[in-house]
Amino acid sequence: MPTDLSDLQLAAELVREAGLLARRMLAEGLETRHKTSISDVVSAADHAAERLVVGRLRDERPADGLIGEEGTDEPASSGRTWYIDPVDGTYNFLSGLPYWCAAVALADAEGPVLGAVYHPVTDELWLGGRDQPTTCNGVPVPSLTEAPLSQLSVASYLHPATLPDPGSRLPLLAVIGRAATVRMLGSGSIELASVAGGRLGAWVQHDSMAWDWLPGAALVSAAGGSTAVIEQGGHRWHVAGNRTAVADAVDTIRAARADSSSDDLA
Repeated sequence: MPTDLSDLQLAAELVREAGLLARRMLAEGLETRHKTSISDVVSAADHAAERLVVGRLRDERPADGLIGEEGTDEPASSGRTWYIDPVDGTYNFLSGLPYWCAAVALADAEGPVLGAVYHPVTDELWLGGRDQPTTCNGVPVPSLTEAPLSQLSVASYLHPATLPDPGSRLPLLAVIGRAATVRMLGSGSIELASVAGGRLGAWVQHDSMAWDWLPGAALVSAAGGSTAVIEQGGHRWHVAGNRTAVADAVDTIRAARADSSSDDLA
């Protein structure tokens, strides 16, 4: 039966329940299946956690659309869609590494409405959105302060398939080269939550999927930060952080593509 929960309260329950279910299933033992590569893995916990979230949303928000990493795709009649990543960082999850989470986002025609990320290993629940400043376990995070990319860490993901492609490799290396340091944790939603919380400085990744991007992007925006999605060099680049750092990263991506185009013509 539907409840009187707000969207944010519902999102909080969804990610906590999904994360705890996945953790419990991991402790009991899981089989791994590979999708597109040796590092692109899925388990029964991914599917079970997605079914849990989808089932609740069908009851609580029947007019909303649903899109999940593990195959859910149901259109909306309300103009709103929930994006579900039941286990973000499955490779870490199955390898015994601590950087994995459950994440959801709600979006409408104007963009992200809210994001929710639950990190079971640390028991941290991140919530934030258009009408709700970002919190971690109910405590508001400080608003992001302005700083250039050169003074910040940048988080990203470098897949081996990135290396042969200059359209992705060159801009990414250019951004990393301008930053103070780089971190790759293997979970986009944890990285973006860490940007919102001031633990990481900025986030840059190309061709991110909506369920990897929207939950954390909502948190960064609600923490006073900035997000950008730009088309460059045959890729869609997703950037988040404080406004100065985002502008630095966007300019760097565009300049790197211009430089590589000039080299190709030489």
